[in-house]
Amino acid sequence: MYDYSVKAAAQEPFIPTMRELVRAYHAFSAYSETHIRQFDLTPAQFDVIATLGNTSGMFMGEIGEKTFITKGTLTGVIDRLEKKNLVVREVPTDNRRSVVVKLTYEGQALFEVIFPAHITYLKERFEQIEKSELELLRVLLSRLRLLF
Repeated sequence: MYDYSVKAAAQEPFIPTMRELVRAYHAFSAYSETHIRQFDLTPAQFDVIATLGNTSGMFMGEIGEKTFITKGTLTGVIDRLEKKNLVVREVPTDNRRSVVVKLTYEGQALFEVIFPAHITYLKERFEQIEKSELELLRVLLSRLRLLF
């Protein structure tokens, strides 16, 4: 058991930073999602389209690693993108247990519109931060991630 009081725990100096990190993530997510939903996509669907854009396709596991979408959730996301005719699943002849997901012509066309539009949308906010501050923020977030 921890020999630590509630009062001492509540006064840890990292708690305000942790709260600000969570608030920043939620604010970013809400801002980003508002734009993505205008294209009739969920954030996860956009993430898959952005990941597959300008590629010849990827295995489901690769998509999961690059997007951080769990396997069970990713299957549903791909199902819904297939229904929208934005992706197709293909089974390679040399590995029948694998599935490659590729953008359709419509999916690639959507990627070519939505990806630059979304980057422009996000850039409006990020360019309010100095380049040196962005780099410092990236380094600090990377260091924080490596602690876990």
